[in-house]
Amino acid sequence: MIDLLRSRRSIRKFTNAPIENNLLETLKEAALRSPSSKNGNPWEFIFVDEPECIEKLSHAKPHGAAFLAKAPLAIVVLADENKGDVWVEDCSIASILLQLTAQSLGLGSCWVQIRKRPHDAEQSAEQYIRQLFQLPENYRVLSVIAVGHPAQSRTGKPVEELQTEKIHHNQFNLTDS
Repeated sequence: MIDLLRSRRSIRKFTNAPIENNLLETLKEAALRSPSSKNGNPWEFIFVDEPECIEKLSHAKPHGAAFLAKAPLAIVVLADENKGDVWVEDCSIASILLQLTAQSLGLGSCWVQIRKRPHDAEQSAEQYIRQLFQLPENYRVLSVIAVGHPAQSRTGKPVEELQTEKIHHNQFNLTDS
């Protein structure tokens, strides 16, 4: 696991190669194995591989989503908010597990934050996606995970760049850096 964390970086450029079915199935299994509070499993996942639909998803918000248009796969991570008060946390866990699984399969990924982001002056990114997929009102969208074969190579951060001052021992101390 630590090797995945050491090498994982957000990938926003993908090749045109489709994701093989066996890799798709592994991503689906990883999503469904994601832990959740009290095993409530409030999350749901929309695996989108239709280019026209992915293009529409890339317009969910004005900044930070355009690269989605070139991704061969977008995974919408959402939850039934009536199934628990920690749906945000449960969906966050599922989102990062999808990203780590993608990394383990040789795929690249990038998280697109949807919750609490605007689409435009009248509508949130979440409302935009809710309309796009005709989601019931009790379903909330946290993120969209772009996945594909990487068209860029990014190395992990060296250990020297880690913010070790953020680790505290037995008590919290703010120190000048």
